[in-house]
Amino acid sequence: MLINANYILENLNPHNKINYDAILQKMIESWQSQSARPKLLIHSCCAPCSTYVLEYLAHYSDITIYFANSNIHPRIEYERRSLVQQKFIADFNQKTGHNVQFLEAPYQPAEFMKQVGHLRDEPEGGARCHLCYKMRLDLAAIKAHELGFDYFASALTLSPKKNSKKINELGFEIQEVFAVKYLPSDFKKNNGYKRSIEICKEYDVYRQCYCGCIFAAKEQGIDFKIVIQNAKEALDTKF
Repeated sequence: MLINANYILENLNPHNKINYDAILQKMIESWQSQSARPKLLIHSCCAPCSTYVLEYLAHYSDITIYFANSNIHPRIEYERRSLVQQKFIADFNQKTGHNVQFLEAPYQPAEFMKQVGHLRDEPEGGARCHLCYKMRLDLAAIKAHELGFDYFASALTLSPKKNSKKINELGFEIQEVFAVKYLPSDFKKNNGYKRSIEICKEYDVYRQCYCGCIFAAKEQGIDFKIVIQNAKEALDTKF
């Protein structure tokens, strides 16, 4: 039977800070000891965050990337990021010989606004972001359970701007609700974020300038006219 990360957590010193990357490494060791190759459904917020994640985990598991990001605004930017994600997977498979798959959730920005609109004035990285993490992890867990994956996970922990501790805490809570195992991570460890930048250069991957949501974009002073124009040009070239 494939290991549940809770087993490792329960044997840690409760007074020490949890190293989620170390837990992931122990899980990989467990898979290898069983000659197991688990099926992972990994939520990806964007192609750049998936780069190092695929390089790291594709050696040990069969991966499907789940693009579930109704937070991304505007729609044409969402479409651009989805296309970039799919192209990176295809290029990665061709270059490495792996067989990473892609699934996409319905784009439902109205549902995102319904869930987080009351937190529009929260600072970036606060309660609004935490709810956004949960929405997407919920979707990943539901889909993983529905399709019989061994684990669900998220590439969000690659970003230094995302709260990996909160993401992992939510993941463990959600696995109890949907009866599917959560794969903890802190992908920015071991120079993961630095490596992701290198991979983006190698594959010529578009790196967006804001996380996606309209609230964060406005806080950063993003000009949506430029975003829309750039997205139109990118989609026209089918890059």
